[in-house]
Amino acid sequence: MNKSLQRSISKVLSLCLFLGFSLQLAGKELPNPSTAEWKNLKSSLFGDKKVVGSNNIIEIEAPFRAEDAAVVPISIKSQIPQSQKKYIKKIYLLIDKNPTPVAGIFTLSQKAGRADIETRVRLEEYTFVRAVAELNNGDLHMAHKYVRASGGCSAPAGKDQEAALARLGRMKLRTESGIEVGKPARAQVMVSHPNFSGMQMDQVTRLYVPPRFVKEIKVFHSEEKLLTAKLDFAISENPNIRFFFTPTGKDNLRAVVLDSENMTFEKALAVQN
Repeated sequence: MNKSLQRSISKVLSLCLFLGFSLQLAGKELPNPSTAEWKNLKSSLFGDKKVVGSNNIIEIEAPFRAEDAAVVPISIKSQIPQSQKKYIKKIYLLIDKNPTPVAGIFTLSQKAGRADIETRVRLEEYTFVRAVAELNNGDLHMAHKYVRASGGCSAPAGKDQEAALARLGRMKLRTESGIEVGKPARAQVMVSHPNFSGMQMDQVTRLYVPPRFVKEIKVFHSEEKLLTAKLDFAISENPNIRFFFTPTGKDNLRAVVLDSENMTFEKALAVQN
């Protein structure tokens, strides 16, 4: 058998194996998204209000299988512009099977232009991750993704405790290039913080590290409140949030961070148009 024929046979076999594996995955049904955890969350957060499952208002992107359960990227994308007549007032980031399932509640200004939010979270078990958008008229719309990851809330911090605390509160606030007046522009706030969950063990003392995490981030656009994020330890170490604002030509951004020990950190940025 010549080498060319061998290569052809090898490619065909590889393709068959790939197709067989894909069909096997396709045959495995995902869990029912109407979980007991979601029903309890819905009742406690929204009472009897109807939550509509719709991609016309909000979408959520997350990996099906996360590479690192302690740093799972989450992207929440609005499908409507923020306007005075109709806008997304709040976004709830919910994780069904986490110890504290309300990972974040983001209150947004209609002047942001877009209500998109990106961040990184910890997942303790295979779970549904949900984004619920509350409109200014009170309507609720939800999108969800199932993510396979586990052990993220109890995973040790990336650095030792002393190193993490030595960098505590260092911040970055920046915008992306190509800013145009009147068009929504993306910005990012980052804060160095270990975000200890209380479930992590000190590898030296073998004792659990007390919880300490960022619980609130406020962003002001030219001294008008643009975003308030109420957070929990489900947000990954060194919290990182991307958001939008609409430049006016003479802009400044200011971020204020508050942690669970009531320490405050602040960063300001003059926007270059």
